[in-house]
Amino acid sequence: MPPPTAALSVPSSSSPSLFPLSSFSSSNNPHVSSFCPAPTTLPKFPSLSKPKTPLRNLTPLSAVSIEKETLISERPHTFLRDADGGDDGSVRSRFQRMILEAQESVCSALEAVDGAGKFKEDAWTRPGGGGGISRVLQDGAVFEKAGVNISIVYGVMPPEAYRAAKAAADDQKPGPIPFFAAGISSVLHPKNPFAPTLHFNYRYFETDAPKDAPGAPRQWWFGGGTDLTPAYIFEEDVKHFHSIQKKACDKFDPSFYPRFKKWCDDYFYIKHRGERRGLGGIFFDDLNDYDQEMLLSFATECANSVVPAYIPIIEKRKDTPFNESQKAWQQLRRGRYVEFNLVYDRGTTFGLKTGGRIESILVSLPLSARWEYDHKPEEGSEEWKLLDACINPKEWI
Repeated sequence: MPPPTAALSVPSSSSPSLFPLSSFSSSNNPHVSSFCPAPTTLPKFPSLSKPKTPLRNLTPLSAVSIEKETLISERPHTFLRDADGGDDGSVRSRFQRMILEAQESVCSALEAVDGAGKFKEDAWTRPGGGGGISRVLQDGAVFEKAGVNISIVYGVMPPEAYRAAKAAADDQKPGPIPFFAAGISSVLHPKNPFAPTLHFNYRYFETDAPKDAPGAPRQWWFGGGTDLTPAYIFEEDVKHFHSIQKKACDKFDPSFYPRFKKWCDDYFYIKHRGERRGLGGIFFDDLNDYDQEMLLSFATECANSVVPAYIPIIEKRKDTPFNESQKAWQQLRRGRYVEFNLVYDRGTTFGLKTGGRIESILVSLPLSARWEYDHKPEEGSEEWKLLDACINPKEWI
């Protein structure tokens, strides 16, 4: 949730408007923390003006306040500053282009499969720099709620946020640290209990060097993942989903899928329940031990795999007949989704504690959920099989 929770205020909310603070977990401790869309031609909106307040004069964020986002009437062509080179072919500009195109592609596919619902779009900016585009489809024919949000933001990160980002005690500056962050994050909640919820989130992060040493390098890393949260298991669906994730990973490194699959199972763990939120997928964070160009291509491949991994499942299950008992079970599993996001997802909890935009932070939550006292599914039932798979993660392919 989820986490990706889903894109960043400072340093992030896990809502789909910014990327989750789960990106600040250590890569060494995951407990802490055939389709390719054609390039989208984006409308040429006027560029944002430079921030009125120079970066050096921004008030450091000590512990509580986050700069409030401001809604704007039309989205800009770019959220990058002139100092960043605009669309100059840098990793920053290409990642921005990738997430804008992914948002267009995913939203178009979701509207097509829903048939009735349309996405509402809100564009916003931050006083410190950057902004984002939030898109939400609600009460559609297929989707109860679907959010697909992006953000491209920069500013200064307080020391406590940097400690969350990079836990090494000897790798810290005493004061605020300039940062850049860009991400796409989405949570999709269908109405039909036989159609699974999906979460995905991909992000890129940069900070200045951790120490004021001459020639010290800028730090950067990638994070993200895509995971499936069904209420009922259809093995062919889960195998299809995981096979698409593996295919994306195998194009770059055969060790990626088993490594990131386990990381996903470990991360989306509801400790007080002793079970996972869903049936996993892939998840990675703080990834910077490979060539930067390779990781940019990998993140792009993963984002482009969302539609072929998910839409065929939705098309197959969206009209399956169901009864009240099956709907109630879906609502109970959504309760687990809510518990993970509000209790464990670091992006969500950070955003709530620091005054981030509440609509962005909580857009990942379903419209409805359910909690029953001491509910236990009958052993051997379809509901029990799902719960067992959440308690004991399986190898699906």
